[in-house]
Amino acid sequence: MRKSNGTSGSRGDRQPLEDACSREPTLTSPREPTLAEGLRAALPIVLGYLPIGMAYGILASQAHLSTAEAVAMSLIVFAGSAQFIAVGMLAAGTGPWPIIVTTFLVNLRHLLMSAALSVSFRRIPRPLQAVLAFWITDESFVVTSTTLAGRQATVPFLVGLQITGYLAWVTSSLAGAVLGNLVSGIADLGMDYALPAMFIALLVLQVRDRGTLLVAALAAALSVFLANVPGNANVIVATVVAATVGVFIRK
Repeated sequence: MRKSNGTSGSRGDRQPLEDACSREPTLTSPREPTLAEGLRAALPIVLGYLPIGMAYGILASQAHLSTAEAVAMSLIVFAGSAQFIAVGMLAAGTGPWPIIVTTFLVNLRHLLMSAALSVSFRRIPRPLQAVLAFWITDESFVVTSTTLAGRQATVPFLVGLQITGYLAWVTSSLAGAVLGNLVSGIADLGMDYALPAMFIALLVLQVRDRGTLLVAALAAALSVFLANVPGNANVIVATVVAATVGVFIRK
């Protein structure tokens, strides 16, 4: 019988350990966001939409829109700031084309938000992206960006987040329109301030360091300085300039 020497035996003992060490580490992929996570993330949006949607419905009723018309605008437009502007212009007797152009310019900021979210939507088919883009709002943009934290979006997550907020907005609009038709003088309570108040709250949640604070302050200053620019273009200009400065701050 052939006797094995100590060297070969030692090498045989070391081989499994060397093989294990030479293997590349297995990388675990980030957990995909689920429907339940989207529903949980939608909770602050729902809590914010309830009073603001009611404020819109009340103002719409004061502008002599019927309950059906007020709800139809929420169903088709689904843009809080644009709806508030449209209701105000309708109450002033403005024609349809100025309203369409104004609300279009106001909502140009959605180009920036959708461009920022496109990185997280890569796994979603493009035709479905076009459908889901309808439900992108300022609030869902902030929550989506914060919740995903670098992960790729999934359809169940977006359905749970966006559809929940959409239903809350439409429901609260209906409640506000009905209430506005029943109670007179309620528009004098200043409920239209609910929308900018929610934007301020969302901004505060995003300010986590000095760089973010600087970008927010710069955007606010530029927006106020350019407030007289027609079509609310001050929002777009302030956003682009402040975001560009923010990129250099991060680098």
